[in-house]
Amino acid sequence: MTDILANLSPESRVWIYMSSQEFTKVQSNQIQAQIDTFVQDWSSHQKQLFAGGALLHQRFVVLMVDENQAGASGCSIDKSVYFIKDLAQQFQVDFFDRLNFAFIDQDQIKTAKREEFAQLFKEGKINEDTLVFNNLVQTKKDFESMWKIPLKDSFHKNMV
Repeated sequence: MTDILANLSPESRVWIYMSSQEFTKVQSNQIQAQIDTFVQDWSSHQKQLFAGGALLHQRFVVLMVDENQAGASGCSIDKSVYFIKDLAQQFQVDFFDRLNFAFIDQDQIKTAKREEFAQLFKEGKINEDTLVFNNLVQTKKDFESMWKIPLKDSFHKNMV
């Protein structure tokens, strides 16, 4: 995990947006710079949020807010969604396809649509021990322990 996220409490709220494609190194640097600017200015009801953000594995935008400092309101969450939509438009990717699954295959992160994912399982190309990314985690604590988990322990199991 990056230093930006390391200082936040384990109870910090987490939002994970997975890109429909991997970004280049240049794009990743541009996106991280925009994330840094966004979290520095991110506020709720004129109160600065104690937040962090990072682009991980050149594919996942992770935003966190330590609500022990100031809680994220509906308006501040809307701001983050608009930010992600803006990134999607700039880089021509989709961050909102929840039926696009990410998994690790031979030390590489791959993605597959739900139907393709189920087919890979049926063909034995992935199995119950394949690591998948659980982008539905809600807290930093869960992010650290349950973001990458075996298929058998994830909601993805219901999709194969």
